Amino acid sequence: MLSIALAGKPNAGKSTFYKAATMADVDVGNYPFTTIDANRGVSHVRTDCPCLDRQQRCGGENCHSGKRYVPVELIDVAGLVPGAHDGRGLGNQFLDELTNADVILNVVDAAGETNAEGEPVEVGEHDPVEDVDFVEEEMDLWIASIVSRNWESIERQSRSPDFALDESLVDLLAGVGASELDVARTLRALDYPEDPIAWTDADREALAREIRERTKPIVVVANKADIAPEGNVERLREAADIVIPTTADGELALRNAAEAGVVDYDPGDDSFDIVGDVSDQQRHGLDKIRDVVKAFGGTGVQGAMDTAVYDLLDHITAYPVQNDTKWTDGQGNVLPDAHLLPRGSTPKDLAYNVHSDIGEGYTHAVDARKEMRISDETELEEGAVIKIISEG
Repeated sequence: MLSIALAGKPNAGKSTFYKAATMADVDVGNYPFTTIDANRGVSHVRTDCPCLDRQQRCGGENCHSGKRYVPVELIDVAGLVPGAHDGRGLGNQFLDELTNADVILNVVDAAGETNAEGEPVEVGEHDPVEDVDFVEEEMDLWIASIVSRNWESIERQSRSPDFALDESLVDLLAGVGASELDVARTLRALDYPEDPIAWTDADREALAREIRERTKPIVVVANKADIAPEGNVERLREAADIVIPTTADGELALRNAAEAGVVDYDPGDDSFDIVGDVSDQQRHGLDKIRDVVKAFGGTGVQGAMDTAVYDLLDHITAYPVQNDTKWTDGQGNVLPDAHLLPRGSTPKDLAYNVHSDIGEGYTHAVDARKEMRISDETELEEGAVIKIISEG
């Protein structure tokens, strides 16, 4: 399961985002360090379900009239403060929680109502643009500190005649989620001394920065966009590559209202209908949320996760089936499972993703959409429906 981590300074709205995305019972408070230990739960990314093409509905809990919700892990990491990489505010503990995340959502208070330490201030008093690079810088320096602490070992290894820098770095950086390919690409992108003993702090920081960019890409979540002073969201968009205007409070209100049968709403919708009895005060509150949803094309909570997985990580959704005619499993369930795979994945990659035994016993695959056998090198596309034939 892919892992998405929520990071940012205290009181930016991470726990509200987490609660809205998972509907888990967590503490949400208007003071720093409401969260101490990381919260971990299951949320979903949203895509179009192939059942739409067959005019038949899956009927499963993860498909809502053709809106398919694919499980991902969501981690709510406690707030980071300046100096976190040096352990300030238990920063090392909090940064360690980001180790296994595939992508980071940097939750920024677009309203500017919390200062750099995460303490409440008047709306607009703090410039949220200052918070855009904050998480990146703390993570870069944290990884650089890990590299520096272990560099003496690299230097000792370099005295061996069969020393290979890339192999040593793979061992060192595996703990922050770097693969052999990540290390190889990083070294190709850097200009560095051949002898590890000649490396400087600047060389190690450049290595850390490049590794972080490859292993922990970041989407900026411009939270509290509904109350942000005019121009703040646009300035954030100018300061970062990917910025999603968001109201986590609005999403949580809609999710609660939907559970209560008050509104007809699915996460990621760009509109909703009031279908239950509401007071004048409740209707007024829902109308305010409606204005925000209309302005931004949604609350941003679902959009941020979808952007992180489908755009930034460039993943696709594939659906393994046992019956390639009816698109069902052995019990007759239509499209019961959905798997997230990196773009470029093959049928055999899908087989291993379903189960290692199925991957080991893989013989061939059938494209259920085209009703034809496909080669092992075929690159799967979004919405692929595949029958895997395996001896496993």
